[in-house]
Parts: sequence; structure tokens; C-alpha cells
Amino acid sequence: MEFVSKSKIKLDRELSDLDNFTLDFLKILEPHSKYVIISGYVAILLGRSRASEDIDLIVPKLNFISFKALCKELYANDFYCLNTDDYKEAYDYLKNNVSVRFAKKDTIIPNMEVKFVKTPFDELALSRPIEIMVKDKQIIISCLELQIAFKEQVLKSPKDLEDAQHIRAVAYGHLSNELIKKYAVMLNEFYFGK
Repeated sequence: MEFVSKSKIKLDRELSDLDNFTLDFLKILEPHSKYVIISGYVAILLGRSRASEDIDLIVPKLNFISFKALCKELYANDFYCLNTDDYKEAYDYLKNNVSVRFAKKDTIIPNMEVKFVKTPFDELALSRPIEIMVKDKQIIISCLELQIAFKEQVLKSPKDLEDAQHIRAVAYGHLSNELIKKYAVMLNEFYFGK
């Protein structure tokens, strides 16, 4: 792993089935929208050995025409929406802050859990992306400090705390502890009022 800059990391490893699924989805998504991947897959991408059934992805709020065009292209490339076959219904889920999931035909796992931006932290994640380069392919993740703070302060499950610990370990010397603390305070105020 090479930290090229604050916003670019190069990985030297073989692609897993989960990576290939993610890259297949992103190849279709990228012409339609910017995005950022968050949560467990970030730790997996950075070398944590654990399973995941889904990849969490945030996109800006798309209009219905753009979303429908994205869905049509996904469907033409062997993806389907687990929630519904109806474009309008899927779009309404997203507008109502319910994620929609896409998987390859005849499968359920893994799936891409797509969410529209809904909190200031989603906006922050989109505004501070990190480009991960692996095998000449690009995957965009949110800033590591925000990932760590969210997993430690909001989610707090054993799996999330282990993810945060892993990210801290592999990115040691490349993280801003001040920024992690700042995000922790902001997250506590937003989610817990303290």
C-alpha cells in the first residue's frame, strides 16, 4: 500500500470477487454520477480480512431521468434492483431516505447498497474523496478520518470497531488524529446531542 497523497492510495494486490463486483458496478455508475464508498468495504479494500454481503455507496441526489438512465444501463449489464423492478418506486425509496440494492442477476449477495446524500456527513464524505488505485482501476472512498470516527462514535459494533482499528493500523502515519477527534465531536453532537 502506497499513500501517494492525502487523496490517493495505490494498492498492490490481486482483485477479489468482491472487488470485481464493485468495479463492474462503478464502471456503469461513473458516467451518471459521482459517488463515494463508505463503511465495511473500505476496511476490506485496505486489506482487512472479513466477509461482507454489501457495499455501501452514497451518491448525490439524482433527478428521476438520470436515475432511470442509470437503472436501464445497470439492467442491460446483468444487474437488477432487489427492492423493486419499478424505476419510479426505486427512485421514491431513495427520495425517502431508503437505500436501494443492486446485485447481479440470479444472485442476492454481494449487493451494492445505494443511498442518496441525506446528512451533512454524507455531503462531507462526497466532498473529501480518496482515490484508491488497484490494478489500474479506480475506486473512490470517503476520507479515512471520517470512516474511523463514524465507526467508533456512531456504529460501535465489534465489527465496526475492528474495521476502525484496522484502518488506523494500515494508515498509521497518514491520518490526522485531530481531524478524527473533530469528526467524533461533530458526530456525537449530530446523532446524540452531546
